[in-house]
Amino acid sequence: MAERNVQLVLHYDGSGFSGWQRQPEQRTVQGVVEQALERLCGQPTAALGSGRTDAGVHARGQAVGVRVSAKWTPDALRRALNAVLPEDVWVATAYEMRVEFHARYSATSRRYCYYVGTDDAAHSPFRRPTEYPFDFPVDRTSLDSAATALLGEHSFRAFAVKGTAPEGDEHECDVRVAHWEDRPGGLVFEIEANRFLHHMVRFLVGTMLDVASGRRPLSDVSKLLDAGNNREVSPPAPPNALFLDAVKYPVELYVAT
Repeated sequence: MAERNVQLVLHYDGSGFSGWQRQPEQRTVQGVVEQALERLCGQPTAALGSGRTDAGVHARGQAVGVRVSAKWTPDALRRALNAVLPEDVWVATAYEMRVEFHARYSATSRRYCYYVGTDDAAHSPFRRPTEYPFDFPVDRTSLDSAATALLGEHSFRAFAVKGTAPEGDEHECDVRVAHWEDRPGGLVFEIEANRFLHHMVRFLVGTMLDVASGRRPLSDVSKLLDAGNNREVSPPAPPNALFLDAVKYPVELYVAT
């Protein structure tokens, strides 16, 4: 049977999920999407994500690769999935991809955003689900300097959960974008890299906020980038304020329409 390779771009509210990856007895995004695909396709259909998001983490740009019958155009599949998916998952766009496309291994970069609330209203029930209320004064100069130190290729072993990458892996990531921006009521941290390690963005945010609030020196960021373990890193920032915003692929993997 002829097949079509499709990239789905998902938005989801991570509050009601135990992360992306399918798990027994747990509600996960992958599990929900595969249930919807099986209902539409009449057989088990794998949904391969660009990477895992942790429990509570949201997405506005999770890329998912699926192989379906050629009768499904990307737009028809998108509309059908949105008719049966639960309200906390939505397919924003769908693209036909070339046969060699792989949602995880073909990705050239991923971008995350982390939202910090610095005003009192960040504690509102309408903001707290997707922001981290931070009640300490923030020194922007230190915060910006800490972000700049992350740019380039470094080993982020100190900013990752131990054991989530093979021991032989150097934990190297190429960070192309890392900066803080002002927004109404707070700040947003944007970071783009070729890969991310488990809890990496949350460890980075927790450490940078400790620097910016005077609880540790700016020099600790460089020291941690040279460290061989994560024993000195700050506690990770909460997951609910983290969004996977975009995953990029080479343009030649897209089938022109």
